[in-house]
Amino acid sequence: MPRFGDLEAAIMDAIWRADAPMRVRDVLDRIERDTEPAYTTVQTVMDVLFRKGWLTRVKEGRVNMYAAASSRQDYVSGLMDEALEAADDRTAALATFFERMDPQENAELRRLLGAARSATPQKPAP
Repeated sequence: MPRFGDLEAAIMDAIWRADAPMRVRDVLDRIERDTEPAYTTVQTVMDVLFRKGWLTRVKEGRVNMYAAASSRQDYVSGLMDEALEAADDRTAALATFFERMDPQENAELRRLLGAARSATPQKPAP
């Protein structure tokens, strides 16, 4: 899974922060960049993101409305999975990652893993 380019990331950030589908103009108004890209550039990149499956597009009258097809968490999870594929030892890489985490994040992750274990039916011991 390739990382988003700078403009793709800015567009997806604007879409993920929105609470409703957006027009290209809405996205352009919300992009936070030093130099504002041209409307047609944003439109082209949004079309590319649509073809890649990151955006949905619905025509409302003469205007296309765009929304996220996947969450920011899905994107980050995919990047993490790709990074772990480069490791010889995924478990060691994960352990090192967890050791470097903020203690509060680490505690929250432990809580979530415990809850997931509790929700998963356990196989009876032989």
